[in-house]
Amino acid sequence: MSASPTQADRPLDDDERRLAELGYKQELRRKWSGFSNFAISFSIISILAGCFTTFGQAWMNGGPIAISWGWPLISIFILIIGFCMSELVSAYPTAGGIYWWAAKMGKPVHGWFTGWLNLVGLIAVTASVDYGCATFLSLVLDAYSSWDSGNLNLTFLLFVLILAAHVAINIWGHNIIDVLQNVSVWWHVAGAAVVVLILVFVPEKHQSLSFVFTERFNNSGYSDATYWFLVLPFGFLLTQYTITGFDACAHVSEETKGASTAAAKGLWQSIFYSAIGGWILLLAFLFAATDVEAITAANGFSGAIFETALSAGFFKAVILISTIGQFFCGMSCVTSMSRMTYAFSRDRAVPGWRLWSKVDRNGTPVNAIIGAAIAGLVLTLPALYKSPSGAPTAFYAVVSVAVIGLYLAFLIPIYLRLRMGDRFVPGPWTLGSKYKVLGWIAVVEIIVVSIYFIMPFTPTAIPGNKDFTFTAVNYAPIAILIVIGGAAAWWFMSAKHWFTGPIRTIDEAPESATAKATE
Repeated sequence: MSASPTQADRPLDDDERRLAELGYKQELRRKWSGFSNFAISFSIISILAGCFTTFGQAWMNGGPIAISWGWPLISIFILIIGFCMSELVSAYPTAGGIYWWAAKMGKPVHGWFTGWLNLVGLIAVTASVDYGCATFLSLVLDAYSSWDSGNLNLTFLLFVLILAAHVAINIWGHNIIDVLQNVSVWWHVAGAAVVVLILVFVPEKHQSLSFVFTERFNNSGYSDATYWFLVLPFGFLLTQYTITGFDACAHVSEETKGASTAAAKGLWQSIFYSAIGGWILLLAFLFAATDVEAITAANGFSGAIFETALSAGFFKAVILISTIGQFFCGMSCVTSMSRMTYAFSRDRAVPGWRLWSKVDRNGTPVNAIIGAAIAGLVLTLPALYKSPSGAPTAFYAVVSVAVIGLYLAFLIPIYLRLRMGDRFVPGPWTLGSKYKVLGWIAVVEIIVVSIYFIMPFTPTAIPGNKDFTFTAVNYAPIAILIVIGGAAAWWFMSAKHWFTGPIRTIDEAPESATAKATE
């Protein structure tokens, strides 16, 4: 339906004017509040998802100190990364987010690789969240019926159904998606509080302060001599994975009112409040983890804590609270992933870009939602196979892909901003002169994290080891290399000749149009 003369001639508001200055016309509906913008990143971070599904990674690799000390330590580094990105989204509030920033501050090649890393990271984080949700939903069904939660085929079926449900909500629930994001925030706050209270008052006994803050475990298979520089850092994947996806604030900035300020605040605040809430929640886990042998036998799965410390009724309540929170998280992930797919396709960087960059009459990128969800399903296929130890190696591999893809994508624009120095024109939310020290801390942290999470988590994943098995392999580096290698090959063989970065969808900035009208 074409705009009426009155609609077409009306003056642009501040958000539309800024978007036009960046080269885009307003196609997505701008009806999200600042709280809704904060809510999507808070929901994607989701302490009811990551804290529950990747707890075992820290328990087995480092033990309690990887959680009680590792969580706040790594959270500080992530918050610094968030501050750097808040400054950038304030200056460039577009759906392309970090890809657009990299292309603007650097060259088309920077935007190209940033976009692909960000896209695969968002696809992986969506897949991992929905698979984690399927795992917990299996436990819920097992608790209330004769469902077999140990059957990987049934878990994968639930994963497909959950992913399909999130696609449907994002396509047909366009009028309420922002409201659901708001509901998600309150579910996470209230749900986490209820879980903490249950774990504080229901168990008959609790662990000591000494256990929670000084106990060390090494169930990785590596020697104890490697604990501090290899095993313990593996446990930090819990924090690094849980507190990620906060770039969603940027991806929905074209749908947010007052985006230059609201998206910047929403980004760092989603990290800050999640870090505090997540630490309290995880400490409650550790104090309730009295049956250490049973939890370790379950590869550190958080469900074993609740099963051994709580009665059947309270166990069901905790699992159900987490499952619903994870469902909200996956819904938000699909929203963010689809907006990035839409924006990157709008600039013709994705094969079949005409298909993925279309929006329907409601301003919803339907094809981008469906296509990116299918990609996430394919990435998760190895989860159909269990490692000999019973550990969810394939799940942790998808988690690693998400962390590496997203954080490497964050690295590029943060570094480019450092390189620009005083040539950078900030938005209303800025770090001022502190950008230098914070930027370099962020760059170093991301490099270190990315190196650790492409390493084999267990000796049985190392080729040449007498117990080597493919099902134990961390295939994150393989997936990342395929993405980077494919993007590089396409760049040098073709894209460098035609990809020029963001393509303007509006002929001229509003100032130019006004000047012409007054001549």
